[in-house]
Amino acid sequence: MANIQELKQYNHIHMIGIGGVSMSGIAEILKNWGFTVTGSDTSASENTEKLINSHIPVTIGHDLINLEKSDLVIYSAAIKKDDIELVRAKQLNIPIIDRGSFLGKLTKAFKNTICISGTHGKTTTTSMVSMCFMEAYKDPSIQVGAYLKPIDGNYRVGNSEYFIIEACEYVESYLKLFPKSEIILNIDNDHLDYFGTLDNIVQSFGNYVRLLPDNGLLVINWDDPNCMKLTKNTKAKVVTFALENQNANFIARNIQFDANGFPTFDVYYNNTFYKTISLSIPGKHNVLNSLACIALCHEYGLEKEDIKNALHKYTGAHRRFEYKGSFNNVNIYDDYGHHPTEIIATANALKKKKYHESWVIFQPHTYSRTKSLLDDFANALMNFDNIIITDIYAARENNTYNISSKDLVNKIQSLGKKAIYISNFSDIVQYIKDHTVPSDIVLTLGAGTITEIGPMLVD
Repeated sequence: MANIQELKQYNHIHMIGIGGVSMSGIAEILKNWGFTVTGSDTSASENTEKLINSHIPVTIGHDLINLEKSDLVIYSAAIKKDDIELVRAKQLNIPIIDRGSFLGKLTKAFKNTICISGTHGKTTTTSMVSMCFMEAYKDPSIQVGAYLKPIDGNYRVGNSEYFIIEACEYVESYLKLFPKSEIILNIDNDHLDYFGTLDNIVQSFGNYVRLLPDNGLLVINWDDPNCMKLTKNTKAKVVTFALENQNANFIARNIQFDANGFPTFDVYYNNTFYKTISLSIPGKHNVLNSLACIALCHEYGLEKEDIKNALHKYTGAHRRFEYKGSFNNVNIYDDYGHHPTEIIATANALKKKKYHESWVIFQPHTYSRTKSLLDDFANALMNFDNIIITDIYAARENNTYNISSKDLVNKIQSLGKKAIYISNFSDIVQYIKDHTVPSDIVLTLGAGTITEIGPMLVD
């Protein structure tokens, strides 16, 4: 069980922005531990509904009454400094803490916090590890960055010492955690609006690895030169996995794909046959993600059969190459990929499937990323037969970068491939319906509102 002595000084905890992916999970864990939890959010959502069903009072709008009764206020990153609840808490000298720092306190309460990080593949690998621990009846608490069907949400409240958590490098929030074990999947040039350079990202991951205790565990990608640099930062046990580097502890051999693009492969541990594994999600990149999961689970003493069964049962997280349905025998998929490396991995997974022609509808995510990686995006999108680009999803940014989706279309065309720009989603749907033929595959791609197009096509 978790050790919650440090938190016992707070009886009533109020959460501003309680409907957030991570915040809602924290709320449920605290409720399970016997704390009085209240919260507010600007808008109603599936998460706020679920919290209300768990008897956690949620106010849509502001809730000064519960705030004034609370002993601690947790606020999410989206909350502005002049938020009236935050201002009131300061006037009343109620302790306030940001979500990232409080999550750190939570991870400290568990004997065995398992953190999964890396630029790509975090959500999938966190889900895989979670499935394995549940299959082995370890009763873990879980926080993952997307909806996961077997736990009917993005979190699970368990009653064991295990806390499995997706640890994000953005604004270095993972440096506030207390990991016993870390998986690092890869290190790539993402979030350059914050980090500036790839060297800074590698340095940040080095600081993250230093958080491990000497009796901890580091599971690391031995195909990734940036990951290899990190081992000097820890005395923890290091276990490696790879697809190419045969010196890694865990490797996959004899990889074969079925008509869905789902892989079956033989796992070798220190060059000795370990187990044959079949996945129910596509792509070679997911073989690598599963090796990371297998390596960690092996170190935690999970049975091979439990690992095998859990990985086979895992059919993917929300928005990770997710099948949305079909029309006229044209299959529609949706994926969160918003970095060139992710787009290439998704394109390669797609190519393992059987189809007539591929269509990608891509929504670039943030102006800064589009500008700094324009050439890489163009090259990655060349992997599809037909390319449609829609407007850049701004997220947290203003367009001070003098960049637009038309620049990406022009770049692709300069590489000798046709690409078209369509702004309006309804126009995109009409274009797809007019131009696709049976057995085509359509993929909506991006981290913004692009996910709305799949259901429009299927309807």
